[in-house]
Amino acid sequence: MHDLMLAGDLAPAGSLDVVSPFDGRHLDSVATAGPQHVERALAVAHDAFRNRDRWLPVPRRVAILQRAAELMSADEKNLALLAASEGGKPLADSLVEVKRAIDGVHLCIESLRGHAGNVIPVGTTAASSGRIAYTQKEPIGVVVAVSAFNHPLNLIVHQVAPAVASGCPVIVKPADDTPLSCLRFVAILREAGLAAEWCQALVADKLETAEKLVTDRRVAFFSFIGSARVGWMLRSKLAPGTRCALEHGGAAPAILAEPFDEKAALASVLKGGFYHAGQVCVSVQRVFVPSASAQEFAEKLAAMAHDLTVGPPEEAGTDVGPLIRPRECDRVDSWVREAIADGATLVGGGEKLSDSCYSPTVLLNPAESARVSQQEIFGPVVCVYGYDSIDTAIQQANALPLAFQSAVYTQDIDAAMSIAGKLDASAVMINDHTAFRDDVMPFAGLRESGLGIGGIPYSMEDMQIEKMTVIKSAGLP
Repeated sequence: MHDLMLAGDLAPAGSLDVVSPFDGRHLDSVATAGPQHVERALAVAHDAFRNRDRWLPVPRRVAILQRAAELMSADEKNLALLAASEGGKPLADSLVEVKRAIDGVHLCIESLRGHAGNVIPVGTTAASSGRIAYTQKEPIGVVVAVSAFNHPLNLIVHQVAPAVASGCPVIVKPADDTPLSCLRFVAILREAGLAAEWCQALVADKLETAEKLVTDRRVAFFSFIGSARVGWMLRSKLAPGTRCALEHGGAAPAILAEPFDEKAALASVLKGGFYHAGQVCVSVQRVFVPSASAQEFAEKLAAMAHDLTVGPPEEAGTDVGPLIRPRECDRVDSWVREAIADGATLVGGGEKLSDSCYSPTVLLNPAESARVSQQEIFGPVVCVYGYDSIDTAIQQANALPLAFQSAVYTQDIDAAMSIAGKLDASAVMINDHTAFRDDVMPFAGLRESGLGIGGIPYSMEDMQIEKMTVIKSAGLP
């Protein structure tokens, strides 16, 4: 069993079994933390921050992160297998996730070296003459990160490594379904030389314990990745002064406008819609196609989806793995059944392959009121809608309280720029799927889809303050 990864020597509150989402087999057990562990973790982290003499100098942070990246590179395959086993993402995609995570650690180093303050242009009035002013970066304080299951290593890197780079003590709570990758990354940081008080990890024994961690007044910054319901609830309970960033989900729209490269669009939507069984917050979910082409597009997409291999995530040939829990498989199936009963055409898929796996599914023209049209599916389902005017497609794409990333497929650059400008989205991909992301990019959910900006350089901005110093001197002009 994995021990508590806290600074201190308290007996665990209990234990949690971690199982494979594919077949339910036992993978490992982890110790759980109760209220007393949360109090201890916060006290240790807060004390580390309050003692400025103990702050980690920048060269030390750089050295730790460099060594961590080296350790991760030496263990890529095992890290990928661990992530695939507990999270269900196919091994090929998990290998990509590990490489992204390693690159993310390097990006923290690069961002740290480039994160400078500013010279403030005082001295331009008689009242401010004889003065200079400048700002310097300082850590904001204790960071608490609550993460999601779908990228069990890379999401942790996105929340924890920027805190380490910024000089903030960090306490991370991984998803209960996928704690092993998180614990491994924290162990790597400690092996790289980071003292325990600067990075602690815990799995809470109950929701009240996790809420106690998040809402404590000693938390300076709260980083959340997960459902909108939980994220907005926790934000409402934050202590005064706690800043936060929330990353929720969306129901990403993609608009195909004539003329478009059908072959390229099909391949792109296939990847963006069924990658990780659709369990990505910016998965392609709603595809708007000219009415004359919609049925043909849906049929071709369904045929390609049918050829995807659904199976064990640890096997190299698997394209689509399981949903994270059997009840999620049941939920997706119920949403598909409801959509069909309400008039949608089932073009392909639409069935449970096991307790945990759902067939890659294509629906044509679901009702706008259907849950598959209104809410984030978070499963391997793509909806295709025929439209008669581009304005109608844009209006329907913008109709939800969710807004995140979107896509436009067309060979007409003027049309691409016009549609992109009218979409409610934080990012628009032109001739690429909605799930594209480079970790240097800003990543932001709008409206109910989130608050603040993710992405490693942007998270580091959130985790630091700019302290201004003003010098008055008779020696200045």
